[in-house]
Amino acid sequence: MIMNIQDQLLEAMKVAMKAKDSLRLSTIRLARTALKNAEIAARQELDAAAAIKILSTLVKQRREAAEAYRDTRPELAEKEELEVVILQEFLPSQLSESEVEELVVKAIAESGASSMRDMGAVMKLVTAQTTGCADGKLVSELVKKKLAG
Repeated sequence: MIMNIQDQLLEAMKVAMKAKDSLRLSTIRLARTALKNAEIAARQELDAAAAIKILSTLVKQRREAAEAYRDTRPELAEKEELEVVILQEFLPSQLSESEVEELVVKAIAESGASSMRDMGAVMKLVTAQTTGCADGKLVSELVKKKLAG
């Protein structure tokens, strides 16, 4: 039986409690809380795609916080980066830059995009395929690079 993300988080939380791994435990609790809050807001259980989207948002927030802390508070930046690693365990495996680039090229051909004005249409196609599997910033940069020539 395949476990959904919430079940995986629950099992990982139990393991972290037994191992007394406080960083892992707090990160998993944070993820579970974010998912639970989204379920409450939606008034229904989340499907896998919605759960992946929420965890992807948490990863993005951690990356941005780590970047903000890098110069002034390196210990906090390191903590945020460790949280990213923990959260990524529950996301689908990440696509390589070349795989994302391949999707961008296909999306440009599919949408008939020819200039930067068409970026929105290309991003819509690529984002649908890469949510949870690739960093949105990377996707955006690759789309800009391809459309710019």
